[in-house]
Amino acid sequence: MSNRISKSYGHVFMLALAAGLALSETSESHAQVYGIELHNTLMPASGAMGGASLARPQDNLSAINGNPATLSAFAGTQFSFGAVWAEGTYNVDQLDPLPLVQVDPFSAKSGTPGTAAPNVGVTQELSLGGMPAVLGIGLLTNAGFGTEFRGVPESNGTSAEYVALDFTAALAAPLTDELSVGAAFTLGNSFIDGPFTDIGGMVPAYGVRGTVGVTYELYPETTIGAYWQSKKDFTFDDAVVFDKNGPFRPGEAFDLKFDHPENIGIGFADNSLMEGRLLLAVDVLYKQYAESDFLRNIYRNQWIYQCGAQYTMNSRVKIRCGYSYNDNPMRDAEVTSIGGIPIPDGIPGLRYIQGQFATVSKHHLTGGVGVANVLPSMDLDMLAGGMFEGTDQFASTIASVKSYWVGTYFTWRFGAK
Repeated sequence: MSNRISKSYGHVFMLALAAGLALSETSESHAQVYGIELHNTLMPASGAMGGASLARPQDNLSAINGNPATLSAFAGTQFSFGAVWAEGTYNVDQLDPLPLVQVDPFSAKSGTPGTAAPNVGVTQELSLGGMPAVLGIGLLTNAGFGTEFRGVPESNGTSAEYVALDFTAALAAPLTDELSVGAAFTLGNSFIDGPFTDIGGMVPAYGVRGTVGVTYELYPETTIGAYWQSKKDFTFDDAVVFDKNGPFRPGEAFDLKFDHPENIGIGFADNSLMEGRLLLAVDVLYKQYAESDFLRNIYRNQWIYQCGAQYTMNSRVKIRCGYSYNDNPMRDAEVTSIGGIPIPDGIPGLRYIQGQFATVSKHHLTGGVGVANVLPSMDLDMLAGGMFEGTDQFASTIASVKSYWVGTYFTWRFGAK
């Protein structure tokens, strides 16, 4: 492995930061979400393969954002930049009134528009004390969700907006020809508005997360990978203001505790079929919401299954497709507070909040194409996907959601084969 840094590396890295900052003002995403997190479902190649990427990702952004051990496969200097346009259809039927939050029965479609979800990153092959390694740095869209019914008088200004952006630094090193290990550190910046009707405002918070991973080559054509990702803890200071002991009016300020869950994943990839032209990949993820503040009152622990395929047509063109399935994570309401905030209407109020965070679709289809050297040393990846409509009822709140997304990425390679 070479440790030479391209003369263009500094310019590329500055471009990555500038582009990321320019796009980081985007709102929430309505694409393929598991709970609230996107994982690698919007990445250049993995996004077209159902998100499957824990053993042998085909783009460096998926390695930075997923299993850091897989970075070992990326040679030279590679810089990737792009975004996905995601748009959802979110409908709510509220059957009964919630008197304390002054919500009357209504039926409406969320007014939240579609949005661009950007991802940008760079990987660099280097040497650490004579040991080969690969460094990856990315500015990534980690999570996003939103509903908006402010145009419906009966909703009393109901809206819920959440967006999470991550700055991730990852490092991988091959210990043997077959075994690689990696670790990543993430600093996350999140913003939340709602979902407490008419008593909350947009509030920022910062959190950190660690990831460790490993890959092992069982055979030249077959690789397995696994990773563990810690929780990401947030405390949104003074997120909600109301008088919990009296009428529904401004009063005491409450901090909102909100955690992204601990994640565990294992992946498998194989290209032994069709003379090595067909790559098959399967990932299994387990999201542990039971220990996550706020979300543990909305979701139960969740299993996710991601399957993808990539067929290499020739030296330049690759065709990709994928399918993913997740169980419905919505749980029964058992408490009258969430994230440390007492809910004015008790369990019916919590069920109303669940209706705003309903990620109830189970099935997703994806596809895309990768074209190498569309310009010298520059590759193009395009992806598209759809989330089939899902519907669930939370007491007197019925929610249904579906979405689609399309995206384009460019990758520049310097010193990479």
